[in-house]
This record gives sequence, C-alpha cells and structure tokens, in this order.
Amino acid sequence: MTDFAFDSALAEIARTSNAWPFEEARKLVERLKKRPKDGPVLFETGYGPSGLPHIGTFGEVARTTMVRHAFRTLTEDKVPTRLLCFSDDMDGLRKVPDNVPNQALLAANLGKPLTEVPDPFGSPEGSFGRANNARLRAFLDRFGFDYEFASSTDYYREGRFDEVLVRMLERFDAVMEIMLPSLRAERASTYSPFLPIHPKTRIVMQVPIEERNVANHSIVWRDPETAERFETKVTGGEAKLQWKPDWAMRWTALEVDYEMAGKDLIDSVKLAGEICRALGGVAPEGFNYELFLDEKGQKISKSKGNGLTIDEWLAYASPESLSLYMYHKPREAKKLHFDVIPRAVDEYFQFLGGFGRQEGKQKLGNPVWHIHSGEPPVIDMPVTFALLLNLVSASNAENRAVLWGFIGRYAAGVTPETHPKLDELVGYALRYYEDHVKPTKRFAAPDEVERAALERLDAALGALPADAPAEAVQNALYDVARAVPRYQDFAAKGATPERPGVSQDWFSALYRTLIGQEKGPRFGSFVALYGVPETRALIQRALAGELAQAA
Repeated sequence: MTDFAFDSALAEIARTSNAWPFEEARKLVERLKKRPKDGPVLFETGYGPSGLPHIGTFGEVARTTMVRHAFRTLTEDKVPTRLLCFSDDMDGLRKVPDNVPNQALLAANLGKPLTEVPDPFGSPEGSFGRANNARLRAFLDRFGFDYEFASSTDYYREGRFDEVLVRMLERFDAVMEIMLPSLRAERASTYSPFLPIHPKTRIVMQVPIEERNVANHSIVWRDPETAERFETKVTGGEAKLQWKPDWAMRWTALEVDYEMAGKDLIDSVKLAGEICRALGGVAPEGFNYELFLDEKGQKISKSKGNGLTIDEWLAYASPESLSLYMYHKPREAKKLHFDVIPRAVDEYFQFLGGFGRQEGKQKLGNPVWHIHSGEPPVIDMPVTFALLLNLVSASNAENRAVLWGFIGRYAAGVTPETHPKLDELVGYALRYYEDHVKPTKRFAAPDEVERAALERLDAALGALPADAPAEAVQNALYDVARAVPRYQDFAAKGATPERPGVSQDWFSALYRTLIGQEKGPRFGSFVALYGVPETRALIQRALAGELAQAA
C-alpha cells in the first residue's frame, strides 16, 4: 500500500506523538506499506477460558483498543479495522482452578476440551469453556468495547483452519525443527504439534505421532494405556494443535496484523513467529506488556484467583479509572491490589480536568484521549476521592447525606443532581472506606512534641474564620510547623535559615493522630472540606486520647 498523506492536522500531530498507542500504530502503518493484501487490519486478543476472566484479560483488550483507535486516527479511518477476541476454548483442562465450586466434577473431566467440561456453576451454556466465554463477553460488553468474539472450538469444527492445518501437516518437519530445540530432551522425544482428540474418552491426547498421512490429512497414534491404534484427521476439529503452533496457525489462517502478549511469553512469541513464517504467513506486530502482580508481588493467575477481579475494582471505582491504570506504563510490572484504586481514581480526574486546557500534541498524549477514543467528557470534580475517604474517616459518615452536607458547605451550589459523577464517587468512597480503610485504621497517640504542635495548630485554626479557604489553612499549618525543630526542613526548595521549609513528618503526624492513617491528600484541603470547627474538635479528641483509645 502507498504511504499516507496525513491530510488532517490531527493525523499529522499523531504522526509524531510519543504516546505509546501511537508508537504501536505507526508500526502498523509501516506494515501496511508492505502488506500484500487489502482489506481490514485485524487486531487480535487471546483468552484462555480455563479459569474465570480476570483483570489482565480486560487490560489486553483495553490496550489493544487504544492502539486500534490510534491507528484509525493516523490513517484517518481510510483503512477498516477489526478486533477479534479469540478464546482458546478447545484446550484441554489441565488443572482444577482454586476459585470455582464443584471441583470434583472438574477433576473428573481433566484433559477434555474446555467446551466439553461440565460447568461447575451449572450455567445454561452447559460447559465450563462456554460459560467462561459468556462471562468474558458480558464484561467486554459492559465496557462498550467494539469487538468480534471467536471460539477456537467453533473455528476448528467449522473447518476455518483446515487449509493451514493441512499445510502444517505437509510442513511437519519444518515445524519440528523450530520447536524441538526449545524443549527438554524427555519432552522432545514424544512431542508432536498435533494433539488428537481421543474418539472414546474425548481427552486431548499428548502422544507421539507414529505415522503421517498427508494425502488423507490424518495422523496415526496409539493410546498409551490400551495400546489401541487410531487414525485421526487433523481437520474438522478431530485434532487441535499445541498452543505455540496453534498461535502461529491462527496468525496465518486469519492473517492477524496485531497482537500483544505478556512479557512471560516473549520466547513463545518468537517461536510462534518462526512457525508462522514456515507456514507462509507473516507474524503480526505487537509488543510484550509486563505482568500484573498481587499485593505479595506474585503474578496474578486465573486458576489461583489472586489479584483483583473486574467486579472488585468496579465496586470501588469507575471503569475509566481501571482503563487509566491499564494505560499507564504497560511495559512495567505493576501491583494490582486494592491500594492502587484511590490514586487511579484521582489521577483520572486530574487528567480529565487538564484536557480542556491542553493543545493538540498534549491532548494526544493525555491518557483520557485514549481511554475515551478521542472524545473525553467534560466533568467538574470539585473534591478528590482521597479527600472523600478522609472525610468519611474523620466524620464517621455512614451514608451519602452526611457527606453531601460537608460537600455542599464546601462547594456552594454543588449537589448530587448538578454533579452526578461526584455522587457516584461518594458511593465508591463509602464502600471503599468500610471495606478497606476502616479495618486498618490505627490512631497514634501524640507524643510530647506532637501534642505541643497540635495545641498550637488548634490556636492557629481558632484565629481563622469557620469557612477559611484551603490555602489559608495550609499556610497556618506551615507556620505552626516552622516553629518546631522536628518539622523544619532547611534543604527544601526556597528554604532559608529564617524561614525553613516544612518536612513531610509534620503531615504524617497529623494523619496518624487525627485520621488514623499514614498519609493522605493535602491537609489544608481536608480541613476546608471538613470544616475548621470540626477539625479543632478532632484535635481536642486526639489530645484527650479519645481517638487512640477508640482504635
């Protein structure tokens, strides 16, 4: 195909944007110049339904969607695109997941294709694979992704892969030359890229191939337990491929242009690319993203059920905040647990609030442009999630009405009706606090230095009006701390011997003694939201030992 002229100003800006989705999209533009076929550019994501869909699956679809939109922007929608979410549901069930019921039922069906394993939840879909496919589609639909779904079982049985499966049988030796060096000696001695489905037990068999009948499109193998000999077609769903050859076959048969994968699959991507070329195909573009880790630093797993689920994240925060988390630094490993949610929520609204003030190239580098496919909404968010959490903690609020009483006083004219997204955030904050903050709250009793500083702060706040703005409160906080040697920071920017900076230890002390946490948002903003009189009352309770005693 010919080079693109980049007729629009937006496409011209996108051509030099350093946002990672545009970097990926530019690789696809270069691919198009060499691609022999016309037709849609095919983006693909993979899903293994051997366990419940997890947040990593969402991440792959979300990130691929961002690259797809970046590509459409670069090419000004002159090239049609498709996103295929492919389920490897013909794989044999290798182990029983820890996070599902009726484990004995699954154990009795180990080795069978996932679409032939009964569903332990008893869903109408009938099989574990089909039920997990339905779960996948439900949450993709919930996020409004534009995609097509594909089932490996259906594609094999309908003959969509037959032509390339026969080609792999014809080029069996070339595929083996690629695969064997990557295997241990014991595994290499019995390895075959083809896995016949046992006609009697329906087990996906990992057995050596005794004969290959290219003319008949079949393989001959023997049951290792009964020694019975079988001849099985490699077409029509009677056999499937080992997953690396399967990946390469799919790339070849469907002419996939783009697919990303986890960093743990780097070697597998290389092997699949070599097999794809041996089959006469062209390996897709893509990149290897880093893995998500749980709070212990372990890789999240479908079978273990560790890490966060989609539903768990969405119980405490918006879908957009999850998309932002997926956008950030995809090539760096990130812990995925409850503690990351508040920051993701506030960062999303920070990026959204700044979008309208940005110019062209900055806008295309703003994550919300990619999260919302170029059309971020305009939302006024006068209170941060972190502030709401501290407000719930300090006020012991148990419902929206209490929190809105503080918010309405802090921001005149702001109501649940005028700011529905803020009302949504209030609900998230109440739920998150109850489940993940309250159980860990530990108030510290102030020591002698902290007690004296709190007494001075109480007096300083008493000199302010009840509705003092956040900046006035923050200045009072600084003035109190500058007089206390423990909190002086002479290395701070702009500090002088006469006017030292203020160390973070001061604010940590405030949060430990007044809120029961190690850290929080700007304390002046909290006081302005909670109220000066209310904060003074909180200080008196801390000085009296009531807060530490209650904890």
